[in-house]
Amino acid sequence: MQKLEGIVRRCMDDYNMIESGETIAVGVSGGKDSLAMLCALAGLRKYYPKPFNIHAVTLDMGFEGTDFSQIKALCDSLGTPYTVEKRDLARVIFVERREKNPCALCAKMRRGALSDLILSLGIRKIALAHHFDDAVETFLMSLLYEGRINCFQPVTYLSRADVTQIRPLLYVGESMISSLAAKHSLPVVHNPCPMNGVSKREEIKALLKTLEAQYPDLKSKIFGAMQRLPLEGWSAEKTE
Repeated sequence: MQKLEGIVRRCMDDYNMIESGETIAVGVSGGKDSLAMLCALAGLRKYYPKPFNIHAVTLDMGFEGTDFSQIKALCDSLGTPYTVEKRDLARVIFVERREKNPCALCAKMRRGALSDLILSLGIRKIALAHHFDDAVETFLMSLLYEGRINCFQPVTYLSRADVTQIRPLLYVGESMISSLAAKHSLPVVHNPCPMNGVSKREEIKALLKTLEAQYPDLKSKIFGAMQRLPLEGWSAEKTE
């Protein structure tokens, strides 16, 4: 966990993600990534040179049988306030709209709902759990499916909502998160989304796995290229 905190701290420093005195909403979906981020930020707030507070938030999509009680228990153990808001997004996306590309609509609706939720709590910054692998995959998805060079930014300001998104896990690989989640028995909530494991992102994951058999450091090279181009918002302010 200390190693994770160190990597997250370096990313936060490089992209100046936090200002002194801020309260950061921590988006907790229930997956291993967001739980690892929650634990890292809970640890970092004890000694980070810019004092900050955190407030964990979960958007309940409305899938049947989803239980966030263990996450509430984790937040209690970390001394972190926790808010869950239920929205009927699953029914709208998969029953009413029957979207051919549900992931795009889901991302848009979740982004809006999360912004509304944190604003209701008096918070204007939220930490999202996109990690190193997510960034590389998103870059390739944009290139291969849309024909453009693009990716989400480490720090994103949403002008309509007046909300800032930060991604403190960008230097952390998925394999490290998986190992940490298992070692610390993090209370991962099963993802009931029907698109889980069958999306375009899964196709890119499979492609990268195939390519890495021949080019083992491929993802690191892609990530480095994203910083060196640089993509908008990706030029890190390296600290000593």
